[in-house]
Amino acid sequence: MQPGPHFAFGDHEEHGFVASFTASLPAHLAHWYLEREQFEPVPAEPGLYRLSEPERDGARRTRQAVHDLRRHGYTVQADIRLDPSLSAGPPRPARPHELQERRSRLARAATGRTTQRSAPPRTSPPAARPIPPEPTYAPSVHRTAIADGRSR
Repeated sequence: MQPGPHFAFGDHEEHGFVASFTASLPAHLAHWYLEREQFEPVPAEPGLYRLSEPERDGARRTRQAVHDLRRHGYTVQADIRLDPSLSAGPPRPARPHELQERRSRLARAATGRTTQRSAPPRTSPPAARPIPPEPTYAPSVHRTAIADGRSR
């Protein structure tokens, strides 16, 4: 790939979250990638794409698109709030105290000794199975042949 940016992401007053591509990338390839990231072409402006349904967590989806394209090896420029490497992620919810206490108890129990995971008792390996003796009697089932040679 050529040096320089391949994609640019930002905010637009009219279209919301937008993306465009530079001439260093073939148009059909850029179109394919942007459509897979849920961007659609803006009819009046060629080369400009807007995020479909921006009200449905648009900033996160745009950051995800920036992240995905960078992971594929493309150079991407993005506004600060849309750049996953510069913007902070959503705050993590604080865990309730009882959940943390339960996890602590489980961790202590997991490191303790248990009879379920103890080593099996050490015994000598079983000896080879003895071969049963040959029977001393003859089998009692006898079939008799019919004179015409057919079986019953």
